Amino acid sequence: MTLGPGRPTHLPRLAVTSGEPAGVGPELVARLAASPIAADLVAVSDSGLLQRAAQRCNIALKIESYDGTPRALRAAGTLRVLEVPLRVEEAPGRLDPRNAFHVLNALAQAADGCMNGMFNAVVTAPVQKSVINDAGEHFTGHTELFAQRAGCDVVMMLASPNLRVALATTHLPLAGVPAAITGEALTRTLRIVHAELIVKFGITAPRIAVLGLNPHAGEGGHLGREEIDVIVPVLDALRGEGMQLLGPLPADTAFVPDMRARYDAVLAMYHDQALPVLKSEAFDRTVNITLGLPFIRTSVDHGTALDLAGSGRADPSSMFAAAEMALQLALRARGTGDG
Repeated sequence: MTLGPGRPTHLPRLAVTSGEPAGVGPELVARLAASPIAADLVAVSDSGLLQRAAQRCNIALKIESYDGTPRALRAAGTLRVLEVPLRVEEAPGRLDPRNAFHVLNALAQAADGCMNGMFNAVVTAPVQKSVINDAGEHFTGHTELFAQRAGCDVVMMLASPNLRVALATTHLPLAGVPAAITGEALTRTLRIVHAELIVKFGITAPRIAVLGLNPHAGEGGHLGREEIDVIVPVLDALRGEGMQLLGPLPADTAFVPDMRARYDAVLAMYHDQALPVLKSEAFDRTVNITLGLPFIRTSVDHGTALDLAGSGRADPSSMFAAAEMALQLALRARGTGDG
């Protein structure tokens, strides 16, 4: 791959984790490897797991051990593997807590590989949080694990071809959301979103729509005071720093076409406030992106689909979209001298 005078000719290297061994993740990785994506794919996983998944998908997959050498080309159907052994052989559709440590080890190695420059980005297949917790490990999700590994504050963003939605809170019970939306947390989140829209997406002057927490954005305090007491003061202060912020907007009208033309991304106050809009219109093309990390991380936007595991029928569209997004972000970072 030639990127111009003085630019590297090797392919961007994407670490790919296969997620829950009993889910559809290994099959999605096999299908990605069979695609012609112009990236050096390195699965951080178990080679036997991936070979069995490929067989279930009727894919002739050529697996090679990862040796660290750069690649200028990759043939479809080939995959390098950084070996992370399973504890026990997987049974599709049947969770086994003994393999939880394989999952966590793979994520740790992928994150560390990104931070030490081995990989240009990481793409993650879905994990099953419950079985990791059943194994005695506290685990709330990829986003939180990578944030802890990197020692930084992060923001979860989901992006489709036509919409970007960031979250002020992630995996919290609804009753816990109001207390989590503090002025300090909201300020930190908006600064991360603003900076990453510039750096990762190349938007020089990002416009961010901020949703209210309550119906009708509180309706002047009659339906809640979080907008008046917390959200508006934060937005006013950040506008004083030069940020272009709309809101707080009522969530029920923030996604109509006329409003969408006015912003580049949305900040929702909680998980289910805006994601149903995004997923209902572009479920197979939506990508989960972790903002604020010192590396690029994208993921599929669906679960382990245990009912489909082993059938070879899982739709790989979201995995393809996640890998393509990671590739494009890596190429943009390389173009600015960051890799």
